[in-house]
Amino acid sequence: MLSRWQRYLRAHPWAVDVTVALVLVFISFPGLTVSVDGAPIPAPRWPGFLLTGIACAALAWARSRPRATAVVTVACATALAALGYTLSPLLLAPAMVALFFVALRTSQKTAYAYTVAAIAILVCTALIASPTGEGLGQEIIGTAAWLLLPVPLGITARLRAAYMEAANARAEYAEKTREDEARHRVADERMRIARELHDVTAHHLALANAQAGTVIYLMDTDPGKARTMAGDLNGTIVAALEELKATVGLLRQADDPESPLEPAPGLAQLPGLAGSFRPAGLTVSITTEGEPQPLPAGTDLTAYRIIQEALTNVTKHASASSAQVRLTYTSGRLGITVTNDSTGSPPPAADAGPGYGLIGMRERALSLGGQLHAGHRPASGFEVVTELPLPPRRPDQDQNP
Repeated sequence: MLSRWQRYLRAHPWAVDVTVALVLVFISFPGLTVSVDGAPIPAPRWPGFLLTGIACAALAWARSRPRATAVVTVACATALAALGYTLSPLLLAPAMVALFFVALRTSQKTAYAYTVAAIAILVCTALIASPTGEGLGQEIIGTAAWLLLPVPLGITARLRAAYMEAANARAEYAEKTREDEARHRVADERMRIARELHDVTAHHLALANAQAGTVIYLMDTDPGKARTMAGDLNGTIVAALEELKATVGLLRQADDPESPLEPAPGLAQLPGLAGSFRPAGLTVSITTEGEPQPLPAGTDLTAYRIIQEALTNVTKHASASSAQVRLTYTSGRLGITVTNDSTGSPPPAADAGPGYGLIGMRERALSLGGQLHAGHRPASGFEVVTELPLPPRRPDQDQNP
């Protein structure tokens, strides 16, 4: 219920202003009967009711026109003081509310200026209207005290509103930042999954395609060898299904500690990767320059996937019977070079075509702060060159034989 009323009042601020004006009518009118030390109440009574009613009605515009409202209410209070009415808190209530809105809606300097002017005008009027001075000191002190009260309250309310507005803005900005960060993480994860699935499926499907073509070619001329190649084709398909199943399984599981986790492939599996291309008619040689060193898991996986994709492109797009993989370990860098001497057509993605192979390799290299270049060799064939940053070697690693 409270929340409903709060929403209504925020949507209809005029209702608050009118309510304040009506409440002040019931508060201020009894102040016309208050006197100091039994002093007579001015007669006739209707000017007091008229001035009080005007002051209360002016409060309906206190939110939109605080300065004008303060001028009207202080002028009415001054007229009441000139008529001989006692400036009690009841009669001063409209002026106090107006000064509160001045402090709330304007600057602090303006609020104090209006307050000082109102006190000076009302005190001077009270001095002139009561030459005898009976109870005048108490009335002057009370008037000044009551008119000074709204200013700190209005300034405090204004500062609190500004603080709440700033807090809401910070909360909205933080929420937007979290949403943008979440979307960015989702996009990065989607790209990572796309690269992983592409590398897994493209490698095995390229081998299966080459093996299937060889089986068809040898089926009539050499059935025995065709049968052997068919067995290799079956093994390639089974390996593809198992690796794809393992990859999808890792994506489907949440935080199940009992789920089996296969180790991610790395450069230690390069001999097996090179051997997997042999049934497709591609001989892969691996050479290492420099002193090998342990690699971070991310770098190890990235190096393996780049080599895998480069060799897969050779099988898919080049008429080459051999390919060379060269690993170069230097201070802080790992160089990877995959070359072939094919005279056939290059991979479509080599010249920024529609393929995703080289795009994925570049993304993998850039994600680690490395770089990748791919293109034709001056003589013949195709070359993929990658450089990946390595962490600095620890002293204990340098001492190992």
